[in-house]
Amino acid sequence: IFAANRATGHIALAVAERVGRTHRTRVQEDGSLRVRFPNAAAEALEAVIVNTGGGMTGGDRFGVEMTVGAGASLIAGTAAAEKIYRSTGPDAQMTVALDIAAGARLAWLPQETILFDRARLSRRIDIDLAGDASLVAAEAVVFGRAAMGEAMEQGLFADRWRVRRDGRLVFADGIRLDGAIAQTLGHKAAAAGCIAMATVLIAPGTEGQFDAVRA
Repeated sequence: IFAANRATGHIALAVAERVGRTHRTRVQEDGSLRVRFPNAAAEALEAVIVNTGGGMTGGDRFGVEMTVGAGASLIAGTAAAEKIYRSTGPDAQMTVALDIAAGARLAWLPQETILFDRARLSRRIDIDLAGDASLVAAEAVVFGRAAMGEAMEQGLFADRWRVRRDGRLVFADGIRLDGAIAQTLGHKAAAAGCIAMATVLIAPGTEGQFDAVRA
């Protein structure tokens, strides 16, 4: 009964460039994920993902697929921080697949993911870039809400990134924190007691952008 009541959600979005503007060519929504289009940008299309379930917990499975056609420009994010709640055992699973075609631009800028104590999240992010495609991606993770007096003492965070340019692997990263997460983050060689981390990818990037990113 518990497994049958787990949440699932999937979004498949494709956009294309026509006469200097980006338009939707495919929008598919399943389960508790929705995507809305505020049209705040001029040439780019803006897509905002909404989780109508209000968060994720153990056994939930969500997936996002986005395809940005040649010359198109897409800004994608989320309406709110994604909250990963306590699990009774199974992992919450999230997959993100981003495909950016020739001359296309994607800004993947979701709000932060917040992990509660004893949450279990397994996430996979796969990005395929054409040779001259552009990407700005930022993913932040917070281990507990310090302002609310909450800490993530135990749980799982497993994150796997793969980025390919013209089919060639150019970036691979992975992290797995399992068990006593707060204790691990307290080590100087890990996070020295800090409870937030982020991955920022800019492609193509230059040496001169490092200072701006760090600031």
